[in-house]
Amino acid sequence: MQYIQEEIPDYHNAVIVAKSPSSAKRAQSLAERLRVSIAVIHGDAETDLLDGRHSPPTVRTTGGLPELPCKRHTVPFCIPKEKHPITVVGDVAGRIAIIVDDIIDDAVGFVAAAEMLRERGAGPIIAMATHAILSADAPRILQESAISQVVVTNTIPHSSQKLQCCKIKTVDVSLILSEAVRRIHCGESMSCLFHNIGADD
Repeated sequence: MQYIQEEIPDYHNAVIVAKSPSSAKRAQSLAERLRVSIAVIHGDAETDLLDGRHSPPTVRTTGGLPELPCKRHTVPFCIPKEKHPITVVGDVAGRIAIIVDDIIDDAVGFVAAAEMLRERGAGPIIAMATHAILSADAPRILQESAISQVVVTNTIPHSSQKLQCCKIKTVDVSLILSEAVRRIHCGESMSCLFHNIGADD
């Protein structure tokens, strides 16, 4: 919140983007505090290989029906599940697009979302996540992507990844985490850590 207000002077022209419907609630919460609009991307390409849309597996065919390797057994022909087109719900043209999520790991979803936002006239495009796992080739992928900044916290060490991607900016959350640990140890309220945060914090 504070990072956005300090580092993005024109943040009132921003739109908070949920890269999938599952992260819309998180995006809406941030958008309400910043008093900006929200956009949601539907049909995340990341789920294509995980939800069975490419089933059934490719098998050898003779005639009209697919055949398994054993010719005595056949399986009925199945039509793969229909893919829903990837769309953006919300006005992003000419706006600063801030994609938010809790974790950024392989970065494929963020990069795909950024490409779609750029095609629809958004820019600059900023990715924000709490936990920066940034596994495998994620730093290189982000460096070569349409994303101009990747803002993450230091809940997970990522100094080596920053050497590979100059777009990564780290927000220090050590004070709030240490205060949370102290409150848990002393049996004090945790909710006031968040409920008492004003719009300018």
